[in-house]
Amino acid sequence: MEKKKVSIVVPMYNEQESLKILYQELNRVTEPLTAYSFEYLFVNDGSTDGTLAVIRELAAADTRVRYVSFSRNFGKEAALYAGLKSAAGDYIATMDADLQDPPGLLPKMLAMLEEGECDNVAARRTDRKGEPPVRSFFARCFYRVMRRLSRMEIADGARDYRLMSRLMVDSILSVSEYNRFSKGIFAWVGFETRWLEFENVKRLAGETKWGFWKLVRYSFDGIINFSDTPIRISSYLGLFLTAVSFIAIVVEVIRALVFGDPVAGWPSLVCIITFIGGIQLFCMGIMGQYIAKTYMEVKRRPHYIVKESNIDAESNLLYNENQRTS
Repeated sequence: MEKKKVSIVVPMYNEQESLKILYQELNRVTEPLTAYSFEYLFVNDGSTDGTLAVIRELAAADTRVRYVSFSRNFGKEAALYAGLKSAAGDYIATMDADLQDPPGLLPKMLAMLEEGECDNVAARRTDRKGEPPVRSFFARCFYRVMRRLSRMEIADGARDYRLMSRLMVDSILSVSEYNRFSKGIFAWVGFETRWLEFENVKRLAGETKWGFWKLVRYSFDGIINFSDTPIRISSYLGLFLTAVSFIAIVVEVIRALVFGDPVAGWPSLVCIITFIGGIQLFCMGIMGQYIAKTYMEVKRRPHYIVKESNIDAESNLLYNENQRTS
């Protein structure tokens, strides 16, 4: 009986300090799992340190190590998409390279997936120990807002660390939009998901590439990609201000008829004009975000450009096609 293949997809950017430690940990975890064959698929997202050199070294010594290296930094979402496209496994895992996604959870994930009751086993942090309080507060706010606006269940503390069936991964790849938000796509494609909870793990080496403002921008991208509520809010706000303005006009007309011409108050007038002007610019900014997303989609640029790889794309494509037709 042929062994089932498990692909472990790891996007990385400037992770030379943690890469060998991750590789050793993956070997330690997968060695007892003799019922499966494994491939480690490392996606180098235009690293500027020695990450690619370390990947080449590992690939030369171990045929299970396959890699894709971009021509520049295209972002984690593009790297994740490239990894899923290149993965040849029956099961596909995605994780970060910093060991905050513990490889030791993989055996339990495989056991849960093999039960046949789900297509996706996803990891979720139960706490945020070691994380700055401000960052934790805004992260929790984001998940609450995202659930309300998108009407999709995205669990607080959800990671990109998960193990998926081939069917679910093929469905994710069919969502080929340029502006990607993987957590939203994972929820949007559906399929039965089981959550595996774990305590937060600190980064083992290197520094995080996700600063506070980068996470804020990522959060806004996620909301805009999966909800039209912000633009609806701007419409409702416009209607509300129009109604308030009409009422104010009626009140001023009555005051003029009853009490005569009121004393002009230019400070209050300036404040009102500034307020309404600010609201208009805010609403235009929301619409501009949607227009910008549409603009990027219609240009149909590739998600990424591969500079170097040790993957035989043709044989991998044939493997995936055989899996779909079998």
